Amino acid sequence: MYGLTILGIFHTAISLIAVASGAISLIKKRKINGDTTLDKIYIITTVIVCLTGFGIFQHGGFGVAHVLGIITLIVLGIALFAHRLKKTYIATVAFSMTFLLHLIPAINETMTRLPYGAPMAKSPDDPRIKTFIGICFILFLIGATLQVISIKKTKSK
Repeated sequence: MYGLTILGIFHTAISLIAVASGAISLIKKRKINGDTTLDKIYIITTVIVCLTGFGIFQHGGFGVAHVLGIITLIVLGIALFAHRLKKTYIATVAFSMTFLLHLIPAINETMTRLPYGAPMAKSPDDPRIKTFIGICFILFLIGATLQVISIKKTKSK
């Protein structure tokens, strides 16, 4: 199915749960912070997605996707540590960054696989993929800025 192994299918299913739970948290609370059940689902599924991604070598061995998984785990660790230390700004932006890091492979895999038989992009280097990722990065910057402003307003009350 779509050239996916059993591990790839499991990885994809878990990543859909991670992206959905992260998106819902960002929409409902305007942040991910680990305080709600939904946030905990996001954190756990993010770790599982990264770990299962290390076993997928569709493009010939250790590559950019694996590096992205390592970076995601590091940023998630920073977010959790900052949250524990009550470093709200760092935690909030880092959690949001993990969501951005989820979107990079999501966009890449979706555009190079769908629609089945005639994908929107021929390879990860397609300019359309880079454009979508760039748009997501700009939205991340805007969102992180708004999160920081919101935190400042809350702390000044």
